[in-house]
Amino acid sequence: MNRSYELMFIVRPDMVDDDLNKLISTLESSVTSAGGTAKTEIWGKRRLAYTVRRFNEGIFVLLIVEGSGAIVHELERRLRVTEPVIKFITVRTDEELKRLEKIKKIRESRKKTSTAAAPMTPEPGTEPAAAPV
Repeated sequence: MNRSYELMFIVRPDMVDDDLNKLISTLESSVTSAGGTAKTEIWGKRRLAYTVRRFNEGIFVLLIVEGSGAIVHELERRLRVTEPVIKFITVRTDEELKRLEKIKKIRESRKKTSTAAAPMTPEPGTEPAAAPV
């Protein structure tokens, strides 16, 4: 069963761009080889809320994965043993997307019923058109 996950990880701020791209491509290739899809967004260097492993800044990377839980388990294992990665978190987003879609459909149906039930009233200052006799 394919599910959607967002995997955010933070790498050391002194990591070279080539090494970062190599790490990302390795993670993406492990996802695609397992039958999933991956999309990456590099957010760049940002200040951390608190010191992590003696770093006050880090390079943030968001990896959006669609696949099974085994894929995510393997990604987390790789991130745990990768030295430049100082922090990571994985969030399953498919349940949230389903909930938001359901709310959106309810709002649209309420909007359609309220516009259909409201009678057409002329704007103030205009006279209704005369009916042909």
